[in-house]
Amino acid sequence: MPVLPKEPSLWPEDLLSADFAINTEFETEEIFWWALHTRPRAEKTLARQLQGLDIYFYLPLYKKRRRLQHRWVISHLPLFPSYLFLRGPEDDRLAALRTNLVVSCLEIHEQERFIDDLSHVYELVESGLPVSPEEKLKPGSRAEIVCGPLTGFQGEIIRWGNSTKLVCEMHFLQRGASVEVDASMVRPL
Repeated sequence: MPVLPKEPSLWPEDLLSADFAINTEFETEEIFWWALHTRPRAEKTLARQLQGLDIYFYLPLYKKRRRLQHRWVISHLPLFPSYLFLRGPEDDRLAALRTNLVVSCLEIHEQERFIDDLSHVYELVESGLPVSPEEKLKPGSRAEIVCGPLTGFQGEIIRWGNSTKLVCEMHFLQRGASVEVDASMVRPL
């Protein structure tokens, strides 16, 4: 049972879909992805405010099950603590800064690579498999999943004990997300 229901983590809901069309209001302005570094534990509050302002964002969330006062609860936590990703023109970035929930706004120079990384994180989160955050990733062997809900997905393999984890890295943040897979589902690249 969740402590609180899951809040929207993507606005609009088709923001990361291949069919997403840019609104006509942006035709004369340049649109970028920005990484917003938030105040501690303010990611969801910022997401609610941005949704109210109709500003496009993605806040990757994962489920964490824990014991709280003799019962098990599920929480939806940010995959990248203190980060939310905004897509829009300069005016949207300034509106986010005016919320007083943003510590800094990080410019993303390699937009195409960032979009690719973010799309992979979205696929991992939406796969329904248990996802967990990873920090300061070390180089590992590249692999591709050959069966299951993530068929065709590529990432790095990390082995811990008896489990095999496929990691999707956000190169910009040097952080990532991992999902546990069966070794028979993976082939090296």
